Amino acid sequence: MKRTGPTNIHLRLLIHKLRKYSRLYKAPVWRDVAEYLERPRRKRVEVNLSRIDRHIKEGDVVVVPGKVLGGGSITKSNVVIAAWRFSRSALERLDGRVKAISIEELLEQNPEGKNVKIIT
Repeated sequence: MKRTGPTNIHLRLLIHKLRKYSRLYKAPVWRDVAEYLERPRRKRVEVNLSRIDRHIKEGDVVVVPGKVLGGGSITKSNVVIAAWRFSRSALERLDGRVKAISIEELLEQNPEGKNVKIIT
């Protein structure tokens, strides 16, 4: 069978934009994020807040190429979490110390991909 990729048009456009920025700014981090997002839905990344909290330090910028779930909490402050999607419970648990943005917003703010951690 021919591999078709995601059928969600917004996701396809985001993957295309990530690959373009990866080539333009020589930022391999965006290519890696695009590859994670291109996976089939059953293999897509889902990460709880507790896992994110274990792998970050204060002031980190984190990208989750999938969905952030609400299990656990974030204890660090001044953290930016970018993801394809956030569950409702995850957004409720993130307080003012943590900024939740989309991957596209992070791409516009940091096209070079400097100091971005991928959490899967």
